[in-house]
Amino acid sequence: LYPLTVNTPKCLLNVGGVPMIDIICEKIKGSKHIDGIIIVTNDRFYKQLEDWKAKRKSSLPVRIVNDKTTSNDNRLGAIGDLRLALKAAGIKESFVMLASDNLFDMDLNDFMTFAEKHADAASTGLFDIKAPSLAAGKYGVVEINEAGEITGMEEKPQKPKTSLIGTGVYYFPASVIALVDKYLNSSEAKDAPGHFIRWLNGHVKIFGFILKGMWYDIGDLKSLEEADRIFSSKINGRV
Repeated sequence: LYPLTVNTPKCLLNVGGVPMIDIICEKIKGSKHIDGIIIVTNDRFYKQLEDWKAKRKSSLPVRIVNDKTTSNDNRLGAIGDLRLALKAAGIKESFVMLASDNLFDMDLNDFMTFAEKHADAASTGLFDIKAPSLAAGKYGVVEINEAGEITGMEEKPQKPKTSLIGTGVYYFPASVIALVDKYLNSSEAKDAPGHFIRWLNGHVKIFGFILKGMWYDIGDLKSLEEADRIFSSKINGRV
């Protein structure tokens, strides 16, 4: 997304006339299962997120956590930031993690209802890209059984076995909190959540919930422009 992200965090780029993080927060606000929002950012963009928070009215408490990192060389990675958020808020119960560059139009309550049916397991949102070839070398690909339990995972395979891909939507039971430390003390990759999910699959059951409707991974200008066009029409339609 260069050069748009030179001085602006990706989550504050506009989609449908609003920062994309607003769309995510609206999803969270509409969920009866969630009682607070924690956003982790680096030191460079911390003030921008605090300014965003100050201007936004929210029925849920929002906390911005500065991970104090200043470059790619000292960044904590997604799972390092997850641990920081858990510790900063003193979380000891089940929690949801959402990537700030993943947009979807499904009601988050549908995912939460599914996850709480398997409350002792982890759950992740999946998207059916329809053709396995479209996921080749680009997305994490997932296999599930008839019960929805994940039976196989591959990170960006060249020959995907299914058309189901992972998204940035996760539910974790409280038992996973201790496993975050264990994972970070291992030699596994610390950045992409997909690596953590694959590792976690050997420690707890993981179920996959197929997201209905639209889903966008905002990773380049093309996906940003398409999401902006679609969400603009949806927002204008509601107005």
